[in-house]
Amino acid sequence: MHSLILSLETINYPILIGFLVSSLALAISPGPDNIFVLTQSISNGTKSGLATVFGLVSGCLVHTTLLAFGVSEIIKRSDTLFFAIKLFGAIYLLYLAYQVYRSDAAILLDKENKPAKTSSKLFWKGFTMNVLNPKVTIFFLAFFPGFLFSDEINAVIQFYVLGLLFMVSALLVFGTIAVLAGKISKYLTRNRNAGIYLKWVQIIVFVGIAVYLFLSDK
Repeated sequence: MHSLILSLETINYPILIGFLVSSLALAISPGPDNIFVLTQSISNGTKSGLATVFGLVSGCLVHTTLLAFGVSEIIKRSDTLFFAIKLFGAIYLLYLAYQVYRSDAAILLDKENKPAKTSSKLFWKGFTMNVLNPKVTIFFLAFFPGFLFSDEINAVIQFYVLGLLFMVSALLVFGTIAVLAGKISKYLTRNRNAGIYLKWVQIIVFVGIAVYLFLSDK
């Protein structure tokens, strides 16, 4: 119990809060995952959308595990390698911001999409979409290392905490999208500027995290 209290005292809570806010902002920003959830919910109902959400979120656990046991060893062995990872992360996030800047701000909803109807199939479709996407692994590698929040707690545990926070934020946002799919769809259809606003939210978040990574210490 005493060791647990000491561990809690070493946590940098502002870093955790910053990570959670960034994760929520990224989940809200338009991307293939939340648009996919939206179209599933519109086409097949809330239950189908939620099944897809749980699949997508569960896939994050695989990426978190790969990251935790890979990068934690690098942290132990070399400060230089860890700095190189964070430098790569910052550059990659700036690249993502540039890609978003160049992209079309329009949010296209394919309402004619007809996926498998059972919840189990939709769950596994979301899961495999996430796990087999190498861009998710690269993003986790770029995003997570700069948000380690304690000098005392094992790095593997910290990565899992960050992974779970990321999963919770995605679950909250994607779940809300699934439940409110009809209203969100109508809003996006009526408000052409919504895509532009969300696009710039994503750019600002990517650039902000990149700057944070540049300035942060191990």
